[in-house]
Amino acid sequence: MTQELARPAATPSDVTRDTNNLYEVWGDTVDSRHLVLAILISAVVSLGTYALALGILADILDSAQMAKAYAMLFGILGCLGGGTISAFLFKPKRDVVEHVADPAFREQVVNDLLKEYGSLGRLEETSPEVIAELRDLGLYELFRDAQRREEGARESAADAEVDAHASLQPSGGRS
Repeated sequence: MTQELARPAATPSDVTRDTNNLYEVWGDTVDSRHLVLAILISAVVSLGTYALALGILADILDSAQMAKAYAMLFGILGCLGGGTISAFLFKPKRDVVEHVADPAFREQVVNDLLKEYGSLGRLEETSPEVIAELRDLGLYELFRDAQRREEGARESAADAEVDAHASLQPSGGRS
């Protein structure tokens, strides 16, 4: 038995955009302009926090060396604050597309399910939660169309059986 491997799907047009300013830094996608601004914000916040803490702690503590050490800790906290500010200002630049299925591949899967199980059931008998999930995944229309095809095939088979049965009925007359 051979099985065809799924082909990678093309990126949808609504996901593509201008990526001239996008770079990968430490495994994440960043905009170069936002990266520079985030570095500046973090530097200003951390150095400002350090200078403010040094000014306050120099008056409180007896040792200038201890004041500098504690001020450095506040400067590190300032780095975290600058990063938090940057995270709120600059939203992620990546679009995660886990898998975009090819409509023909989906159609083939439904046809394989029909061949294997004979019937997929009726959508009207399915719970509202499952219907909502099918709609969210974009599969509701696919299963609705499959159900219509299945019902149409049953009706045409029933009509063919009635026609065959009617042709076998004796007409009662001679020709």
